[in-house]
Amino acid sequence: MGAGHTHKLYRHGRSPIHALPPHCKLAATFAFVLVVVSTPREAMWAFGLYALLLAAVTAVARIPAAFVLRRLLIEVPFVAFAVLMPFVAEGERVEVLGMSLSVSGLWGAWNVLAKGTLGVAASVLLASTTELRALLLGLQRLKLPPLLVQIASFMIRYGDVIGGELRRMSIARRSRGFEARGIRHWGVLAKTAGALFIRSYERGERVYLAMVSRGYSGSMPVIDDVAATRAQWAYAAVLPLAALAVCLTGWTL
Repeated sequence: MGAGHTHKLYRHGRSPIHALPPHCKLAATFAFVLVVVSTPREAMWAFGLYALLLAAVTAVARIPAAFVLRRLLIEVPFVAFAVLMPFVAEGERVEVLGMSLSVSGLWGAWNVLAKGTLGVAASVLLASTTELRALLLGLQRLKLPPLLVQIASFMIRYGDVIGGELRRMSIARRSRGFEARGIRHWGVLAKTAGALFIRSYERGERVYLAMVSRGYSGSMPVIDDVAATRAQWAYAAVLPLAALAVCLTGWTL
């Protein structure tokens, strides 16, 4: 099983983080995010320590900080939502720079920003140090339902194909003088989306029949399996265990 191309988030390297088996990194990232989400929002210092832990992982992986920061822009919609919370939430209010803000909204905004940013940063580091093909193998090693792994695999494989189909349709429209300039053209765009769906569905049927004719019985063959040693599991557990220690301290204080 695999995807024959690397994704844009991946950054090739030979660091100890890159060398870890994918299922170790997946488990460590999931455990870290779970600990971050479980941390009380009032323990602001704890989130600072989590950020330092991720910075340490970034340094060990030899990933430039600018590379990670650029990819954190994906959370901009969540930031916009968080910024609005102090203005629309109800309850006790305080004056900040001449504006009346909700106390519960301020805490909610901090909670979303801190935990969301740390979760996205951890995911970016995982994607930066693990190829898509390895991630799929890791999910399989962690006993994720095979059907979900196969769906993810085909989505990765054929995402570029469907995107290329959409670009060709767009070029064909423009070559005939069509330019979408307003709401009156939404009907044409809706028909384009419908045609793309039908083409994608038909392509999926053809691919499935081709697979069945070649012996597909519900599971994809694993060409190369990746096992992990106890030392590798212990190395991967450093991040979530350190975060857990911080979290437990936050609950006791």
